[in-house]
Amino acid sequence: MQPPPSLLPDCAAAAGGRPVVAPFARALSVLSAFAPGERWLSNGDLVERTGLPASTVTRMTRTLVTLGYLRYAADTRRFCLSPSALTLGYRAAADTEIHRAANQRMRLFAERHQVNVHLSSRDRLDLVVIDSCRTSALPAALQPGIGTRLGLASSAAGWALLASLPEAERDYLLQSAEHHPPHGGAREGQLRRRSREAIGQVRTGGFCVALGESGQPMTMVAAPIQVAGRAPLAVSCMGPASLMGRARSVRELGPALVRMAQEIQLSQGRP
Repeated sequence: MQPPPSLLPDCAAAAGGRPVVAPFARALSVLSAFAPGERWLSNGDLVERTGLPASTVTRMTRTLVTLGYLRYAADTRRFCLSPSALTLGYRAAADTEIHRAANQRMRLFAERHQVNVHLSSRDRLDLVVIDSCRTSALPAALQPGIGTRLGLASSAAGWALLASLPEAERDYLLQSAEHHPPHGGAREGQLRRRSREAIGQVRTGGFCVALGESGQPMTMVAAPIQVAGRAPLAVSCMGPASLMGRARSVRELGPALVRMAQEIQLSQGRP
């Protein structure tokens, strides 16, 4: 299948002769090089398809990985589009298999433990809920719907996902979140400290817990889902703090979430 043409040759004409922001056009050119049905491309492939210098492509891919639009596989030195690329209107490959596997288990989990369960993916400095399963035991108003945004550095789901990222990418995102609205630097260091505590919980037990964070009377427990070659996801459960105290969250819900995440990962036939 032929890849889409580079954006650069036609960008001046498309702009009607008006000035074009070249770095932005180059970044779009790199993203548009991924044709439907193709998953992984190397820097060399991108140089050939975009016509950009190798040094420019390397700089663009590094930036797009940091911003969450590309995913990098260190073992093959190749890139693929991440779910965040959907925000640009590009048809990123949909992980329908992992989504289906997660949804079936999330529904069972929600009814068994009488909590609401969510599946989230990263979009820049936010997490976006991409699937949600509600228990009949809790009011519907307590359930964040699909499309709800959660703070990457201020929610248990965000911390769980951060724990699955490479250290350099994680540090960059935490630093950016500290200076990004609504935080805006007013809580300098606080977000990073709380995030690192939660990341330590994930590394130790596979999950993290947020008890009434940000003044909310809700508890969230979360664990990462990591499937080789795909962007990490976070699965979380949420309910009133009166029903999800620390003891229950740590002894029952956290370990159960980790088991569910492991089942989803194994269902994809990959470690």
